[in-house]
Amino acid sequence: MADVFISYARADKARVAPLVAAIEAKGWSVWWDPEISPGKEFDDEIDQELQAAKAVLVVWTPVSVTSRWVRGEARDAAERGILVPVRFDQARLPIDVRALHTTDLDEWGENPASASAQACLQALGAMIAHAAGSASPATGKAGATKAAPEVAKPAPRYSICVLPFANMSGDPDQEYFSDGITEDIITDLSKVSALRVVSRNTAFRHKGENVDISKLASDLNVTHVLEGSVRKAGGRVRVSAQLIEGETDDHLWAERYDREDTDIFAIQDEISQAIAGALKLRLLPEEKKAIRKRGTDNAKAHDLYLMAREVYATSPEGDPRTAQAVVQICQRATEIDPNYAEAWALMAIGYRQLREAQGGGSSEGLAAIGRALALDPDLAEAHAVKAQLLQQDDDLAGAAAEAAIALKLDPESYEVNRSCARLDYQLQRFDDTIRFYEKAAALMEADINSAAMLISCYTAVGDAAGTRRAAELTLRRADAILAHDRNNAGVIGYSVDALAALGETERAKTRMERALLMDSGNRNMRYNFACMLVLRLNDKDAALQLLAPLLETVADSFLPYVKADPDLASLRDDPRWVAMVAKAEARLAAAKAAVEPANQTA
Repeated sequence: MADVFISYARADKARVAPLVAAIEAKGWSVWWDPEISPGKEFDDEIDQELQAAKAVLVVWTPVSVTSRWVRGEARDAAERGILVPVRFDQARLPIDVRALHTTDLDEWGENPASASAQACLQALGAMIAHAAGSASPATGKAGATKAAPEVAKPAPRYSICVLPFANMSGDPDQEYFSDGITEDIITDLSKVSALRVVSRNTAFRHKGENVDISKLASDLNVTHVLEGSVRKAGGRVRVSAQLIEGETDDHLWAERYDREDTDIFAIQDEISQAIAGALKLRLLPEEKKAIRKRGTDNAKAHDLYLMAREVYATSPEGDPRTAQAVVQICQRATEIDPNYAEAWALMAIGYRQLREAQGGGSSEGLAAIGRALALDPDLAEAHAVKAQLLQQDDDLAGAAAEAAIALKLDPESYEVNRSCARLDYQLQRFDDTIRFYEKAAALMEADINSAAMLISCYTAVGDAAGTRRAAELTLRRADAILAHDRNNAGVIGYSVDALAALGETERAKTRMERALLMDSGNRNMRYNFACMLVLRLNDKDAALQLLAPLLETVADSFLPYVKADPDLASLRDDPRWVAMVAKAEARLAAAKAAVEPANQTA
């Protein structure tokens, strides 16, 4: 564990790096989040490092003061008496840390010998020395043990795990609704800086389990657990929730809400407020406002959005039927609430997938994302989707700019991490790709595509252990879906690559044959099989047979991705592959040339 934990906003990475160098030059070890190891739980590692640090350096900037993560880390460090705050650009400090002396670094010029830098380093040194001194009893003359100074007890710090609310509707198709309520409550509580909330991914690992609350609280190092259930039928919704103290297993608060389903937002707000009240937490005005902020006030539109999001997250990438369903559901949601920016952004994702599968232009997707950004210019997911649409147009510079904006706005967003991963994959920046796909897979338990892409990424960088981990994750997620939908050919396709990566060749071949018989026209599945045949079985002939019909109709938006795919690297010198790609490029160029005069005439 490191001596110094640095809390900052990712957008400020460039100005934090010289600080890291100055601290390390003093011989102290430093932890900052670029050093998170791929494949580990981000939230868990951050918390372990934060708790073990001897000093916490918080870098306040106009960007970081708006980050609930930085504010929460600062509050934790202040309560433990190890906070060393510095400031750039005269950032307006959060009200609960204004009483602490903060060093301004605007004039330090990246010079460790400057007065402001020296003040910062001296403060860190004092914290580190104090921690080292308190590790063992201090001794006076003749070895007598000095009485340890009385340390003020820190203010209570609470942490909570929100278990997935059970779907009591008797209809598995309502699972998305109970999951959506759970996610919304996790999101709302995460806006409370005085409360540490276990990540969605960690909480959802316990979905459907008969949980021992005390053991769970101990294992996750949380003080409280929230559990509940949802029943939705006949235009009404019944939500039961109970807050349990982890150490004693006592019920601290419990309530049942039985109302019209249009009141679901009010119920969620009341649950969040009740938990804060039960724990005697003081919500800051901006935190109350943030909890109430939603993309729509229409419960029906929100319900449709949750439905579309589940369809998108649980279906194979590039499936035109899935994409069409996402578009249609979101169209209905935006008819109900035309100002629902998140639904417009999700609709654009559907259009992107349709284009990838069937070809065509980007006008519909760009129009939808333009509407989303007009409604909410700071919607990170909208910028992320725009990056993907520009990537399809081969505007990689524009895509990179939009991805950077999205990442700055919300580095914890599932769609943002997916978008960054797709772009870096095409650019063959695999270390970054791995980091983003790992984060996406952790943020969305149902996301099988990111898990499958990690198999390819770890193989590309020669990480056998990472490849195996990713294959095991993909297989677990595939089997979970196939347990309810055994004829889902697209998901079978993902499991084939996972089995092959795990060395289970015969099982992989058997599943591949079955999937091809069930859905021989599934383009995305055939492409994935071709990658597996080349990479795992070294069967170029079989792979080219699968790829030939795909390249005859491949869309212009997908061909650059195919050409850059590392799984197909060994085909690039094969004359048959070279001829296929050249023929596809000529076909697409001719089609583009035919369209341009028509557009000019129009």
